[in-house]
Amino acid sequence: MKKTSTRLADGRELIYYDLRDDSVRAAVDRRPLERTVTTSEVRHDELLGDAVAVASHRQGRTYHPPADECPLCPSEGERLSEIPDSSYDVVVFENRFPSLAGDSGRCEVVCFTSDHHASFADLTEEQARLVLDAWTDRTSELSHLPSVEQVFCFENRGAEIGVTLGHPHGQIYAYPFTTPRTALMLRQVASHKEASGGENLFDAVLERELAGERVVLEGEHWVAFVPYAAHWPYEVHLYPKRRVPDLLALDEGARTEFPQVYLELLRRFDRIFGSGEPPTPYIAAWHQAPFGPLAEFDGVSRDDFALHLELFTIRRTSGKLKYLAGSESGMSVFINDVPPERAAERLREVASS
Repeated sequence: MKKTSTRLADGRELIYYDLRDDSVRAAVDRRPLERTVTTSEVRHDELLGDAVAVASHRQGRTYHPPADECPLCPSEGERLSEIPDSSYDVVVFENRFPSLAGDSGRCEVVCFTSDHHASFADLTEEQARLVLDAWTDRTSELSHLPSVEQVFCFENRGAEIGVTLGHPHGQIYAYPFTTPRTALMLRQVASHKEASGGENLFDAVLERELAGERVVLEGEHWVAFVPYAAHWPYEVHLYPKRRVPDLLALDEGARTEFPQVYLELLRRFDRIFGSGEPPTPYIAAWHQAPFGPLAEFDGVSRDDFALHLELFTIRRTSGKLKYLAGSESGMSVFINDVPPERAAERLREVASS
């Protein structure tokens, strides 16, 4: 992998990740851009103990542009985009309309491929490995920023999810705090560790799932399963078999196998509802240990956390979506229409050819 860092016309950082070591990235952003002005502010909710990012400048972000005006495609002739070069393998750049900025963190865009009409599932194993390397590198770099406590790599896919740019891409949020979801996990880990005399909760869950009926696919280094209490109609958790706190700690065996397992999983997701259905909308979310202090979680260190990816779709059956209505949105109590055992069975049935 070759990494080349440069700057866009408004001062934002852009990084090329190339498969070839002899790639030259000297293209200059020719757009007449003024420096980005953001109004991001993180507010603490005293009643719930969580946080809300208020970012009014995002109202003006790019919204469903035609394919020939996509800002994530390479620049070509006089059609200038966020990527100055005429081609790329993987690109990461600071979001022009970030939810978090400055002392409130940082937001980046990750373009998986220059092919506008592809998806992550269409990548080769070599390309998918390059994306993994980019995620890992950005996790390392962002974790050293003074304002950052947690790094979150994720992909939203599909208009039903709320995606406003059709180009295959994901995002990275660098939060200035430990996110509420992670804090809940850490509290559960701490409680289980104390109650069990030192057992790790992630290890216990993984051991039970490996012995159960909800495993979807398994390799030497990774296992994918539908969790016992899945919140979403089709939800899969992907774990390395050796517990590590973050992407940085994956060994070479896990890094090499990841593209094989993950691409197979994504291709199965596109087969859940039959060949006549549009691509399955999904969210893919990496959960990594916070880099900030964990003093509030008694007896728990970063090494007690288990890196894992959660992949889920909001489509519950052909042509129907799972909406977060009263119970889910009002009380955070999910109601799942698809039994997790049946979801796992379906995902085993649709093994890609």
